[in-house]
Amino acid sequence: MACRAAVQASPVAKLSDLKVACFSAHKYVLDAQSEILLSTFPKTTFLAATLDVDTAKLAEGCDAVLVFVNDDVSAEVGQALQRNGVRFVGMRCAGFDRVDVQALNDLGIKVARVPTYSPESVAEHSVSLAMALNRNLVKAHIRVLQGNFTLSGLIGRELNRKTVGILGTGAIGTAAARIWKGIGATVLAHDIRPNPELDGVVKYVSKEQLLSQSDFVSLHCPLLPSTFHIIDGDSISSMKEGAMVINCGRGGLVDTAALIDALEDGKLGGAAMDVYENEGNLFFQDFTQYSHKDRSQMKVFDRQFQLLMSFPNVLVTPHTAFLTEEALKAIAETSVQNLTEFATNQPLSNEVKPTK
Repeated sequence: MACRAAVQASPVAKLSDLKVACFSAHKYVLDAQSEILLSTFPKTTFLAATLDVDTAKLAEGCDAVLVFVNDDVSAEVGQALQRNGVRFVGMRCAGFDRVDVQALNDLGIKVARVPTYSPESVAEHSVSLAMALNRNLVKAHIRVLQGNFTLSGLIGRELNRKTVGILGTGAIGTAAARIWKGIGATVLAHDIRPNPELDGVVKYVSKEQLLSQSDFVSLHCPLLPSTFHIIDGDSISSMKEGAMVINCGRGGLVDTAALIDALEDGKLGGAAMDVYENEGNLFFQDFTQYSHKDRSQMKVFDRQFQLLMSFPNVLVTPHTAFLTEEALKAIAETSVQNLTEFATNQPLSNEVKPTK
């Protein structure tokens, strides 16, 4: 078990006394973030396991846990964490749609997140996906590896003077809009709170106008009840023929079944995604070592995802848009800040509070 000592009921005497269990801590986390975390909190234990109701016991005796985007922090998991003495959940990401904030609040467990961590990293990845999809870069590379140097089937389009729609102009959407503007695209945007920093960069329009006029639709919204399946059958039907959807936001922003229908019909020119609405059982896992003796591994394999991936005009990366040296450093530093504020009983600058 990660933390065995008795749990304190009051703020720790020293930061070095805080016991932390860091879940979903794969090699890249150890390489890029462990030194920063351990320098302030030497009693941090790094666990490759994903947090769920079965692995919550690994946090026994810990004051706090650090979790990542696909860790399960449901009410049931929260109860298990509380029984083990945990009083703080720190998200190593901005999203918290897998956290039952109300349930944790009722249990006396505080939640904080990393609201921004190099938005340019995600924005650059979204534009890179659009470029790679549009110019068939992956297909071309595979052909060359196979000794095929022909050109048919690799025709793309110039991005200069194309129309790009940005749904959501927070920090990441703003960074993406500026990149697209620099390429020479006409950039449309939609957000319930227009960003004045984008004056002269984008033209704010209704969602309907954006969808109907854009050659590329790039999603940068948070996942909320109001944005769940913001790209569904109806919205796709209003899009331009041959438009491409780029999603580096949250998987649940796109109705996968509707996306597959549109790809089958030829309505869309393609889709590039760094997220998927049912990614929790797939992403960050290695299925290449499959053995028929371990059938449990394949029970989580997603047929819908495999169908999506079968299309030649679909490009998927496994939630790597954030994965830069700069972003990982910023995440670790903000996590240290969040843990420090909790341990010293200060107001949490990045607290996630229950929705009223």
